[in-house]
Amino acid sequence: MGKKKDKGAKEKSKALAKDKPGDGGKELSKAVYYEELAPLELQLNEVARWLQHTGRRLLVIIEGRDTAGKGGVIAAIARTLNPRQCRVVALPKPSERERTQWYFQRYVEQLPAAGEIALFDRSWYNRAGVERVMGFCSEDEAQAFLRQAPVFEKLLVDDGLLLVKYWLTVDQAQQEERFAERRTDPLKRWKLSPIDLKAREKYDAYTRAREAMLQATHTRHAPWVLVDFNDQRRGRLALIRHLIEVLPETAVPESVVEFPPLGHAPAKERFKGPLRPI
Repeated sequence: MGKKKDKGAKEKSKALAKDKPGDGGKELSKAVYYEELAPLELQLNEVARWLQHTGRRLLVIIEGRDTAGKGGVIAAIARTLNPRQCRVVALPKPSERERTQWYFQRYVEQLPAAGEIALFDRSWYNRAGVERVMGFCSEDEAQAFLRQAPVFEKLLVDDGLLLVKYWLTVDQAQQEERFAERRTDPLKRWKLSPIDLKAREKYDAYTRAREAMLQATHTRHAPWVLVDFNDQRRGRLALIRHLIEVLPETAVPESVVEFPPLGHAPAKERFKGPLRPI
């Protein structure tokens, strides 16, 4: 874990990287994906134990275009972790009151405490992307954000917060396929919004906004990591591997809970009165 790398896992990672979409490769199968994910889930649980043991705080920011796969990778990270320790933060649009506050204010209360993990499904970078492109903020507000964000993040890192920022990349052809899938799949239709329709027309504008954001906020203390999410399964594995590797050595002793024998036959649930289990 951390500094101690598994040579076999590295070789598997190289083999998987050869078949990227757009390079003539096939998408990673579900069976291979879950096979590769299983050992990473064990390492993520080691990370969680290490955070509890040391009291460190971990904030992971997941950003990217619509349909890139932000929710999917966050779900993959959190799937086997204690939800009391690992929180997913996906804030709605700001209220009237929040619009009058300092821009970063409503995000501060969502930051992790000792031993916790916070996974931000979008973040304060909304201002540099959606808000700027869609005209939900003024250009002066966007420029002020680009100046303030590196300073704000430096304060967080100097205070001991572990901050990791990911941008998920996706080509427009893949984005169009995913929009079409959301439109036809009744279980995914809730993901579509009027903003998504406008975003289709502003792919290039989002590109320009992203480049300006990366130039202003890719810093030594809080660098961005770009992850290819044209194949979402391969992208999830790459991101989780990077997250594990970028953290300090996280191995800590695991306490094993002993279960002594009951000393009697297991009891059955019994109910008095008219109520019965369905």
